[in-house]
Amino acid sequence: MPLTAEKIIPTTEVLEPRARDSWTHTRDGDPRGYIDSDRLKELWIHTGTACNLACPFCLEGSHPGDGRIPGMKLSDVRPFIHEALGMGVEQFSFTGGEPFVIRDFVNILDYASQHRPCFVLTNATDPLLKRRHQVLPLLDNPHPIHFRVSLDFPDAARHDVDRGEGSFDKALEGIQWLVEQGFKVSIARQTDTDEDPVQVEEAFRSIFRDWGIPDTLAFTAFPDLGTPGTDDGSPEITETCMEKYPTRESRAHFMCTYTRMLVKKNDQVRVYACTLVDDDPEYDLGGTLAESMDERIMLRHHRCFACYRFGASCGAPE
Repeated sequence: MPLTAEKIIPTTEVLEPRARDSWTHTRDGDPRGYIDSDRLKELWIHTGTACNLACPFCLEGSHPGDGRIPGMKLSDVRPFIHEALGMGVEQFSFTGGEPFVIRDFVNILDYASQHRPCFVLTNATDPLLKRRHQVLPLLDNPHPIHFRVSLDFPDAARHDVDRGEGSFDKALEGIQWLVEQGFKVSIARQTDTDEDPVQVEEAFRSIFRDWGIPDTLAFTAFPDLGTPGTDDGSPEITETCMEKYPTRESRAHFMCTYTRMLVKKNDQVRVYACTLVDDDPEYDLGGTLAESMDERIMLRHHRCFACYRFGASCGAPE
């Protein structure tokens, strides 16, 4: 009996390589590039995706009340902090959402900074400003806390289009306060494809001088990393591509070489490969840091290409 048009298998289904696992092989069937982790140097803690802002470009898809990743509690992270200490971790880092939206965050930061230096990504607006009385005592803890504040462009109107009217000035108020108290501060900014980085950062420094903020703050510039579940069409990384990174030193700019991130899923804390892949459950590496370090990290996520091409790192600038 001849096949009807409805029963004919589409050509694309016949031609696509179905015998390969997409975790280990590209769409073309080539073996993927991968990273075998060396050691745990930095532990990231995802505080949750709730945020006071609703930026359309947010790589976490965060907005007020968002629950894609639930908020962390000190009781959730305490065992992992001690496991990480036993593994020689050098720094605890925090991202969201906006960490200061999370009720228990200051308690978590207080506990972590008793043990190691800490690094916090924040928009430095109302959630931080309203908790200044809780943050200030953390200066007396044994280890320093470094805040990296998101300030997208050296233009209030352009910044506020996505982050909300007045957020540029609020962020500058937060930066000014943090610096005046003695905390270390750096800036996360966005990049334009045709920008002159020196000119852009000088424009920021001019604004800082107007606000009485030191013009020596360091910058970390980020490309558009896309929202959760999207794919920007970046090239896939193969084993052959990785031949240009043959040594431990040359691979060290890949975050998954030396970092892990704690992500709360329902009521359990899971360990993910890095800060950029929590929208892909394949990067869930287990329930302990020790077991996560034994897992080979396949460079499947489209954001892996940012690390491959630019040496992108969410960590503190040196």
